[in-house]
Amino acid sequence: MSIRLFLIFFIVCLASSPFLAAKGKTAPGSDLSQRTDVQTWAAKFGAKKGIDPKFLLDSLKSAKSESRIIELMDAPVKAPPLWFEYAPRFLNEGRINSGVTFWADNEAALARAQAYFGVPPEIVVAIIGIETHYGRNVGSFRVLDALATLAFDYPRRADYFRGELEEFFLLALDNGFSLTTPKGSYAGAMGIAQFMPRSYRYYAVDFDGDGRVDLWKTTDAIGSAAFYLKAHGWQSGAPVLTLLQLSPEAAAALTPYLNSGLSDPQPWKQWHALGVNLADAHTVIDDNAAVSLLSLDADTGPVYFLAHDNFRVVLRYNRSRLYATAVAHLAETIKARRLAAAVP
Repeated sequence: MSIRLFLIFFIVCLASSPFLAAKGKTAPGSDLSQRTDVQTWAAKFGAKKGIDPKFLLDSLKSAKSESRIIELMDAPVKAPPLWFEYAPRFLNEGRINSGVTFWADNEAALARAQAYFGVPPEIVVAIIGIETHYGRNVGSFRVLDALATLAFDYPRRADYFRGELEEFFLLALDNGFSLTTPKGSYAGAMGIAQFMPRSYRYYAVDFDGDGRVDLWKTTDAIGSAAFYLKAHGWQSGAPVLTLLQLSPEAAAALTPYLNSGLSDPQPWKQWHALGVNLADAHTVIDDNAAVSLLSLDADTGPVYFLAHDNFRVVLRYNRSRLYATAVAHLAETIKARRLAAAVP
């Protein structure tokens, strides 16, 4: 091959690179601050908040756009897990027993959170258990890298993550910490309770009274998780899920309501009129209570629940119905294990 033909071949291959073909994408190791779209964002955000755009761009010089972050974000979209595949990761002996221990070690803070916010300890314990295995795994990605990658190289949710990147800058400025220090999940969630930056700014609380809000500290994480749920409508003493018993005929008739696995809410009396029955006949639900139908794929076939208002509150923490179901199940199991251990 002649040198001229080789150069033409090389240029064509370079242009088809997955890192360079899409407009605005960042090649590994390149400087985000040199991109036109990033500069435009910095100018607009800086003007809106009175922040020097040069500070924003200088801060992003050290940010790395990582393809691994995008892969992790896309994985559940490309191959959504079923309930029987998802549940064992969280509903296992290790997670349950560690939850009982976590509750015992933090009993005072959990009781105080319940007194202040009305959220029972088992729900807070379950959320922290699922999010970070009780603080053991708070994430290894630099938050700046995760948010910058998703803000500028992940079109599917770029608007959301640009907003979170902005909140992260404001959080750092408000609290005086380095932008490059915090580490978290591949989505940019931080601390033992895994708050996104906006949630950190608006819902994190100083629950240990030391004058600082630090979600890498257990007591602050407990209080913040409980306050977040309360602020989003948690109803003290109300259920999260109620198991249903459906005949094959009733299940078939309800299929149109369950295209996404979770129906819109309707009064309980309307579901009951369609043949929906509670698995426990002693359970009482108000006829006018707005509840949704939830369908999950167990290994033996579909299982059905009523999802109450508190289920929808947990969905505000993480919008996955599998996540919210795991929280409800893990909470119940940890509470039962704790009560059984207390019986002499």
